[in-house]
Amino acid sequence: MSNVLLTGATGMLGRELRPRLLAAGHEVRAASRSPPSDGDVEWVELDLVDGTGLQEAVAGVDIVVHAASNPRGDSEAVDVRGTERLLAAAADAGVANFLYVSIVGIDEIPYSYYEHKLAAERAVEASPAPSTIVRATQFHPFIASLLDSVARLPVWPLPTGFRLQPIDTGEAAAAIVEHATPEPAGRVSDIGGPEVLTARDLAEAYRDARGLRRPIVRLPLPGDIASAFRAGEATCPDRAVGTTTWAEWLAAHDGVPGRDVY
Repeated sequence: MSNVLLTGATGMLGRELRPRLLAAGHEVRAASRSPPSDGDVEWVELDLVDGTGLQEAVAGVDIVVHAASNPRGDSEAVDVRGTERLLAAAADAGVANFLYVSIVGIDEIPYSYYEHKLAAERAVEASPAPSTIVRATQFHPFIASLLDSVARLPVWPLPTGFRLQPIDTGEAAAAIVEHATPEPAGRVSDIGGPEVLTARDLAEAYRDARGLRRPIVRLPLPGDIASAFRAGEATCPDRAVGTTTWAEWLAAHDGVPGRDVY
């Protein structure tokens, strides 16, 4: 049994990590800017941007599972500077393993949020805190939320050639928890879903599952970011850890369960 600090505990991934860390026998301290009341874990208030609660959060902790992220907000403040603050506190506290959750393809796709995740990875690698880095592909509900944003339009303009490899959030969490040990492992193998699909494949399956009849129109996007997604840089087909397909996930979910924020 280890004492684990989980950041991003109320986010899309964090909600799946919490029960799996408990099931693995860990004592879990869950961190959030606005912690709820939950009898299963100890909750602490933590703000990565201004550092509020950092020392209290890492006190007595063996392992940090750092899943906090802010892709829709100031990702530099949270993902880079916040990670640097947390790393410094973890090193001072003598944490045995700082497990950082990252994203497949961030070193090949020049998207600003990905660049911030890559900067955070480099901070993790440079820190005196022993560490593990695991990258995952996009989660099913994240893809669904993107398609939800166009679902009401009469025509869906989409970058149909983008290639993605969505994974069930719970299956990703299970694979991540395997690395939540007192032994740091450095950069470990990526984890992805069971199939690589184009954005058109994803949209057509979503449309069929929701009973919609909207035409899908190719949106031609220029630039290095779009080129990298079309080339499949956000996928890891040799590391298909998940087993739940996109169609299976759609059949089991009518809505999108939450947002991936800290």
